[in-house]
Amino acid sequence: MPTDWESLPTEELLDVRLCDLGVTISRTWLEDCLERLRDELASAGLKRFRLHAWLSDEWCCPDGIPGIGVPFYLAHPRLMRLERQMMFEVEGGTRVDCMRLLRHEAGHALQHAYNLQRRKRWQQAFGRASEPYPDYYRPNPLSRDFVEHLDGWYAQAHPVEDFAETFAVWLAPRSNWRKRYEHSPALEKLEYMNDLAADLSDKKPQVRSRATPYSLPRLRYTLRRHYERRQEHYSPGFSDEYDRDLRKIFSDSPRYRNNETAASFLRRNRRQIREQIALFTGEYQFTVDQVLRDIIGRCRELRLRLTKGERQTKLDFAIMLTVHTVHLLHRRDTWHPL
Repeated sequence: MPTDWESLPTEELLDVRLCDLGVTISRTWLEDCLERLRDELASAGLKRFRLHAWLSDEWCCPDGIPGIGVPFYLAHPRLMRLERQMMFEVEGGTRVDCMRLLRHEAGHALQHAYNLQRRKRWQQAFGRASEPYPDYYRPNPLSRDFVEHLDGWYAQAHPVEDFAETFAVWLAPRSNWRKRYEHSPALEKLEYMNDLAADLSDKKPQVRSRATPYSLPRLRYTLRRHYERRQEHYSPGFSDEYDRDLRKIFSDSPRYRNNETAASFLRRNRRQIREQIALFTGEYQFTVDQVLRDIIGRCRELRLRLTKGERQTKLDFAIMLTVHTVHLLHRRDTWHPL
């Protein structure tokens, strides 16, 4: 395991290139998760499907590759701490979450291995994989045509994501999908997975490439540049329409001059609010935090102070920010970034 950068302060660690990290999947908890995934695939009848995995800069399954790129930060505790410090969360950072993501990516890998998108029944169930892949998508949370596996109604992003999400729900042990999706149009897709697995059980994959695109040893940019790109991607921008609603919760009236400032209150509760809103909306914590940062600055400029008790203020603000987080992305013709 690497030792030269483990104890570096964050500012120095950020100047290390990804290719110089030297981390691998071998002898880490990721190896156990991947072995469990392979066991699940075999138990589901897909014994001839042998996916491979490598470390990359993000979760991925590149087109035409029957394998999975796993984020490098999951291979070392220090890098997981850095990920949390820079993005406020570690996607796939627990065994449960990692398995959820691995099952999803395994769906993509299976599709590539057998070119499933060319099958007529696959297209009837999920659509055409050739549809343009969006940078953003706007789901309908009330739709019952799709399974719910990853946050953000991810199955609605694109036909290939619909398949990967359906596959993940079908594959997961004890998911009880028949009962969960009873009387739902999504059940037909799940039943199709049974037929598909039976059909593929004795077939060799058509694509057996062991390529590892975007693998860690080939990524010659620094951790600093990596996080600059990610933070830019998940920054939503800010709208001055917040002012009206902020004044409904806080006030600049002299009668409240002895109360805590809104900026101080929000800074003190920033982490809790950020986590709650991310949970309610399915948005990345980093995205929510960027909105919070701008709101705190605006509250300071407007000299706003609390007018009610802390509990009620926190509730009112959480409701307001939940609505605005969704509306802000909606105004940009976006919901969830991919």
